[in-house]
Amino acid sequence: MRIIFAGTPVFAATALDALLAAGFEVILVLTQPDRPAGRGMKMQASPVKLLAQQHAIPLLQPETLKSPDIQAQLKTLAPDAMVVAAYGLLLPEAVLHIPRHGCINIHASLLPRWRGAAPIQRAILAGDQETGISIMQMDQGLDTGAIILQHAITIAPRDTSATLHDKLAQLGGESIVEALTLLDRNALQSTQQNETGACYASKIRKTEAKIDWRQNATHIDRMIRAFNPGPGAYTHLQGDLIKFWQAKIIKTASGQAGEILAASDTGIIVACGQDAMRIEMLQKAGGKKLSAARFLAGHAIQPGACFAVAAQ
Repeated sequence: MRIIFAGTPVFAATALDALLAAGFEVILVLTQPDRPAGRGMKMQASPVKLLAQQHAIPLLQPETLKSPDIQAQLKTLAPDAMVVAAYGLLLPEAVLHIPRHGCINIHASLLPRWRGAAPIQRAILAGDQETGISIMQMDQGLDTGAIILQHAITIAPRDTSATLHDKLAQLGGESIVEALTLLDRNALQSTQQNETGACYASKIRKTEAKIDWRQNATHIDRMIRAFNPGPGAYTHLQGDLIKFWQAKIIKTASGQAGEILAASDTGIIVACGQDAMRIEMLQKAGGKKLSAARFLAGHAIQPGACFAVAAQ
């Protein structure tokens, strides 16, 4: 089976690696152009590009797939299927029809729940008990195509977006290998999505990461986990921005929202609208992520002080 692969970040690279390990013939890789990244804003290749170069797979990095020249190149290759995973570019209708079996997407949710850009974060924020991978036949809609394979996993109580991403990336690689194997045997069936359960996972905005301590501890715990590794749930203390990376709910503590109830090596306990949070890992703007013990060694925080109730 001749496959074109389109993807950009680590999630996609994990799927590409699984396809190559399973022996599928990847005849071309499409990925986003190199972008400036990091503190030095140096141009960086995507994880998918690096993997394609490692395996000497032909590579294209177009700014758009609307170009007739690009579309002509894709047609010339006569692909059996195009696998798409977190590519970051829209596929025009003309491209959807180029592969013999169409374009197949790896999506990190149990569609139709959490269509869109941020399904992992939205699932944690909403308190979902499970999520999963959907292998979908792409159409012109936003994650609206027919489902050809789904596998679910449990969202663990301590899962962050980072840990859940890694679990889903692994599952995505396994699932696309399974789907293409079935497709090659003409044993793959599709099911239309039920629009009744559809919801949209909009892109995360930095303003959403502001902690309002009047919210209950369960909600704030979800925020801290959902916004790890980015953009980071944050608050202010005496005008300084502080991000939280690891915390636990404390059911036996209460106080004024935002009030620091205790500060020790085991964590900084902060009252919420209901219950409290023990902050175990945090970061001051411009500093490093530190355990509570290391943070307190360099920053004096006294019980009775208050984080800004609603982030500034």
